[in-house]
Amino acid sequence: MKIASWNVNSLNVRLPHLLQWLADAQPDVVALQETKLEDAKFPADALAAAGYRSVYSGQKTYNGVAILARDELRDVVTDIPGLDDPQRRILAATVGDVRVVDLYVVNGKAVGDEKYAYKLHWLERVHAFLEGELARHPKLVVLGDFNIAPDDRDVHDPVAWGEDILCSPPERAALKAITDLGLADSFRLFESAGEHYSWWDYRQAAFRRNMGLRIDLILISEALKAAAAAAAIDRTPRGWERPSDHTPVTLDLDL
Repeated sequence: MKIASWNVNSLNVRLPHLLQWLADAQPDVVALQETKLEDAKFPADALAAAGYRSVYSGQKTYNGVAILARDELRDVVTDIPGLDDPQRRILAATVGDVRVVDLYVVNGKAVGDEKYAYKLHWLERVHAFLEGELARHPKLVVLGDFNIAPDDRDVHDPVAWGEDILCSPPERAALKAITDLGLADSFRLFESAGEHYSWWDYRQAAFRRNMGLRIDLILISEALKAAAAAAAIDRTPRGWERPSDHTPVTLDLDL
């Protein structure tokens, strides 16, 4: 099973990129973030023609998540207990015997901002939700745009970023609390070095200069670690015309 995550930063704009990448990479399951589409406008037919079933939870202009899979998607969840949030940022579904949770984590804007406080609250509620999911589904994958660089290896210039948004100690602690439930950062099972990023700003020729952050993650439960065969960041789509500012991250599981 090849699993992927990609913040497409508008599926309406990036649908040709997604279809091209699906044809090239041949993933079995793909979690999307920032689809920025109301459900009525989701391109389910185009994706079905490409061989993928889809579930989605969207809204106009902002946010939006979707899961695509070659096989049936079951037990879909779009909201979690205790989080009264109109923003479409969470989606869960089961594919085979693997539970997939797609997250588009709140950005937070700036340390000290009210959106930052909400981000930390949001992560607390997600932590509680994932604790329950892990109890019910030993084979759990939690993936998406986490809007947190796990540590300084995941930041092109840790001094410049310092303790700013996406790198602040409370955000990293919230992410660690999630991984401490028993979830491993799959990329780090295979690669320990820095300078591997999944997001680059559109400004300052950041992609060409590799001035990025690794904030798109695929976390896996202990029951799946032995099945992890390879993890990668596919930089190719970030070099296409009119790209998303994120690029796909992938995990191969021998199941």
